[in-house]
Amino acid sequence: MADIIKHRGIVENIKGSHIQVRIVQTSACSACSVKGHCNASESKEKLIDVFDMKASSYQIGEEVMLYGTTSMGMQAVFMAFGVPFLVMLVTLFLFMHLTDGDELKSALVALLALVPYYLIIYMCRNKLSKKFSFTVKPIKNN
Repeated sequence: MADIIKHRGIVENIKGSHIQVRIVQTSACSACSVKGHCNASESKEKLIDVFDMKASSYQIGEEVMLYGTTSMGMQAVFMAFGVPFLVMLVTLFLFMHLTDGDELKSALVALLALVPYYLIIYMCRNKLSKKFSFTVKPIKNN
């Protein structure tokens, strides 16, 4: 069960099989007993989109639990940070070699190399939203 990401949330909106769930994302130190005297603790509210065929069984304002996998999170981090870093690094060294060490041109081309990558990510957003999806389950209040 260690490879599961869980977040408690509240159903904000339901349209067909699409559910929007509001979660509060907190920093690691938000549970600390002295957080009121420290500026490091922070929290943000986020809306998460979930597609569930049983969406009509939920109600707006209902408390639910969102589930995802850590491998899904690691893949998302790799696609958001790892791949762009590698694209920039390879492009930078390639153009440093091709331009006989012109750092300015190489750096600009390395930055511009990210444009096609992010365009591809944008065009594949529907496929990626299915791959990186959460499941939702009601919280039983006894």
